[in-house]
Amino acid sequence: MIDRLEKEVDMLERHLQVLKMVIESEPIGIVKMSNETGYPHHKVRYSLRVLEEENLIEPSSQGAITTERTAEFVDELDEKLDEIVDKLDSMKIEEAAEIEN
Repeated sequence: MIDRLEKEVDMLERHLQVLKMVIESEPIGIVKMSNETGYPHHKVRYSLRVLEEENLIEPSSQGAITTERTAEFVDELDEKLDEIVDKLDSMKIEEAAEIEN
């Protein structure tokens, strides 16, 4: 049950790392991102595709670049992540003693 969530969080982390690299080094290509992150080319390519579908980046002849939507997304990101963390915190089962045998 939790394994799927962990995989999604890992994938989100990769997508955000790729987005951060585009923001910091645009234009930037797949090979450079793969070399700097250690992610295989196909995983970087997938993250770029997801980010492009979300209109956060777009391709250029020199590599990926940000869009008009990128800054707005980044501004809202921390707040959304905090909301998710709060929700996950509320799901914790605090003490094993609470569970009746």
